[in-house]
Amino acid sequence: MELALGVEDAADWVYRGEGAENLVLAYTGFSPAFIGKVMRISKARKSGSKVVKGAAALTEHERLLWKDIDELIFSSSKEAVGKLFVQHVMKPLLGPQYVDPGMNVPVSREFLESVEKNFICQRPAFRVDTAQIDMHSDSVLLMSDHSLFPHGSLEVSPCISVEIKPKCGFLPLSRFISDETAIKKSVTRFKMHQVLKLQQGEISELSQYDPLDLFSGSKERIQKAMKDLFTTPQNNFRVFLNGSLIFGGLGGGAPTTNFLIAKTFEDALKSVIQAEDGLYTEKFLDLVAESLHKSEALDRLLKIQKFDNLDIEGAIHAYYNITSQQCMACEELNEQQLNRYASLHSASLEESLRTLKDYLIAATAKDCSLIICFRPSKEGYLTSVCDHVCVQSTKQTFDVKVSYIDLDLKPLNKMEYYYKLDKKIVSFYRQMAEMNQEMKPPTL
Repeated sequence: MELALGVEDAADWVYRGEGAENLVLAYTGFSPAFIGKVMRISKARKSGSKVVKGAAALTEHERLLWKDIDELIFSSSKEAVGKLFVQHVMKPLLGPQYVDPGMNVPVSREFLESVEKNFICQRPAFRVDTAQIDMHSDSVLLMSDHSLFPHGSLEVSPCISVEIKPKCGFLPLSRFISDETAIKKSVTRFKMHQVLKLQQGEISELSQYDPLDLFSGSKERIQKAMKDLFTTPQNNFRVFLNGSLIFGGLGGGAPTTNFLIAKTFEDALKSVIQAEDGLYTEKFLDLVAESLHKSEALDRLLKIQKFDNLDIEGAIHAYYNITSQQCMACEELNEQQLNRYASLHSASLEESLRTLKDYLIAATAKDCSLIICFRPSKEGYLTSVCDHVCVQSTKQTFDVKVSYIDLDLKPLNKMEYYYKLDKKIVSFYRQMAEMNQEMKPPTL
């Protein structure tokens, strides 16, 4: 019998969090079909245009871009498109053992209306102001709750998991980066964007986290990244115990970790981590760092991120080639500067399509999350789905399971947005850097 969700099922789900495009709920009921599952529900921007039911989920140019995947280009819902993109594009690239495409489950409008009503008070105000559940959706995406081990293991041992949004782990070296934005080659996008977010009031403090530390391959630098993420988690670091959030924010960023937050988290770890008082958090962060150092997950992710080898300053020209529009990026350039991008505009259709596909796939990899799930190892466990890691200082061994989540297909029509945002981030960072330099006292 086909699974379906009606209004009577809405009470069995709890709010887990949300991003710009989707609301995430976790199941708390007793139906075997849904135990150990989470649901992603599409959102619609309140200022956006009305969705036409039955319209193609992809634009004409997107169907051209993904023409090699028949199922994808003929999909009529964005929920189906999301699943098929993960299944046919991201899963083969990142590894089937790390990716769950999920399944589409029909829902009634009454179910969606009930969910909207049930969780509006739990959602961050800025999320509520910008978007609501898309009432035109006729299905949701159901997938495994990767903050847990497969259903059944919770009865045997507690499970703790950490969700990390790593962001871009390399500095771009593209020859298409202009002289005015060359600072991108030496300062990470994450660091520059932090300055703009602080000025816009999106964050209250600059994070010391550096994605280059996380992706360095050095255990010591990965440990530093973990400590920095713990200090300023924002929306980049969350921890769950038996599926319930114990650290970090739900639908938005989390505040800087103060004494009370740190003490509460330290106490919560006592049921899982063996350590002396005051050292539970340190040992947990070491456990995460050791697991990431041992795993190939970050290397795989970085390889896909580097599909973007032209940077947005190169890829934007391929976008205008495909859409047959006048290139707005070139309008800002003088004749000498135009020569740098001439080869991009003389590229074949297939070359431009490849450039855009690579850029959008990389954009997904730069914006996805990792979930690393742990449980103390004991004899008799079925461990075929996981690896193992040992905390040397305590001799405690854990089963470990790593998953990628939030592997959303990025819309082609966001290319202009990416280009403008890139210019804004770099321009503002340069202004702030120059201002700070001017304010420094002269050296004697």
